[in-house]
Amino acid sequence: MSKWNGNNVLKVQSEKIQVKSDPSEFNESKEKIEPWLTALFQSDHISLLVGSGLSTAVQKMASEKPSASMNKMEYSVFSNQIQFASNESAKKTERGTANIEDQIRIANDLLRGLEIYISEKAYGFKKLERNITKLKKEINNNILKFAESILGLEKDIIGAANNKEHSTDYAEYLMNFLVSFASRSSTRERLNIFTINYDRVVEFGAELAGIRLIDRFVGTVFPIFRSSRLEVDIHYNPPGIRGEPRYLEGVVHFTKLHGSLDWIYQNGNVRRMSLPFGAEKIESYMPSSGTSQNGAKSLMIYPNSSKDRETSEYPYVELFRDLAAAICRPNSTLVLYGYSFGDEHINRVISDMLTIPSSHLVIISFSDEGNRIEHFFGKATQKAQISLLIGNHYGDLKTLVDKYLPKPAIDRTTFRMVELLKSRGFGFDNKGKQEGDKQ
Repeated sequence: MSKWNGNNVLKVQSEKIQVKSDPSEFNESKEKIEPWLTALFQSDHISLLVGSGLSTAVQKMASEKPSASMNKMEYSVFSNQIQFASNESAKKTERGTANIEDQIRIANDLLRGLEIYISEKAYGFKKLERNITKLKKEINNNILKFAESILGLEKDIIGAANNKEHSTDYAEYLMNFLVSFASRSSTRERLNIFTINYDRVVEFGAELAGIRLIDRFVGTVFPIFRSSRLEVDIHYNPPGIRGEPRYLEGVVHFTKLHGSLDWIYQNGNVRRMSLPFGAEKIESYMPSSGTSQNGAKSLMIYPNSSKDRETSEYPYVELFRDLAAAICRPNSTLVLYGYSFGDEHINRVISDMLTIPSSHLVIISFSDEGNRIEHFFGKATQKAQISLLIGNHYGDLKTLVDKYLPKPAIDRTTFRMVELLKSRGFGFDNKGKQEGDKQ
């Protein structure tokens, strides 16, 4: 059994891995973690990749309910074939058991193959044609059920506003989490946020925090995905300062690697529909015409995470190019939160990033499901470039925000207060305490 299971794992700077199980061992963690993360967050290039762990943490804090179900769904036709191929796909990518994402992908591949098989319109395919029709309907229904389970997560979060006990906690911690990363100095490059989630929790938190997200979509009424990503950004000229304009605060580049609940394929284009956060029914907001596939199959919510050829399909190829271009650069820091290393193609890009000596990877996770993080770390040859904060203490969203994430770097008021106190003869020790404070 792995030593990481059920324990908290810490590795920062050049220290060796520390496996902690006693809560009293966490007392000195802040003095090591917070300064280290503060330095890393001001790297020339910084990116944040969030997985389902963030949505789960926010939903649990808001409603105490379990996250959206990723369990397998039933098929009345070709069920054995779908189950077998899904399990084999999951094994090849070292993700353990298959889930609904594997099933949806395999079912679509099977449907396409069967349609090709009977395309000659030969006799004797009546029963097969009926089964194909049934398979189409069941794929459509299962995608809708999955989409509605994700909407249920959003409804739990937005519904917490009516609960006085949870109405502010989850929102404040989500905002503070994002602001800790997004608070870049005006001379530094933008933060890049990547997510493999279909829900809009990141978008919801960014809106509450006043963070402007820049993605590949262009337009207002029915935004369309564009392959030509223009470096459109927001700058300003500081008064009294000559030179190049500086970045405006609170702007982030945002990429959803596996698509989104509100993305739809219509007339050969990927568009973002106006789906309210936590809507009751997704079908009410879907276009009635113009989709190449009827119903929920036009939703861009199923990933292509087991074969590289699948990730090259539109629009995923553009999104993964953005990931590789953002993190595979010198003096780049990538922070992972709630990502379980279940996607082989993302893991490969991360491994390539670590071949650059000045890059650094920070892994923060509530648990290590299937020992995938430990497995990735064990195979990595650049262990000095990896920091670990694993376990129910370090990965807890509330604890992480309260104790370990750095204070926003653009808090000029605090800086001015410290400078003012110093000019008046008040000194500060190396822990930030004012001299003369009671211990």
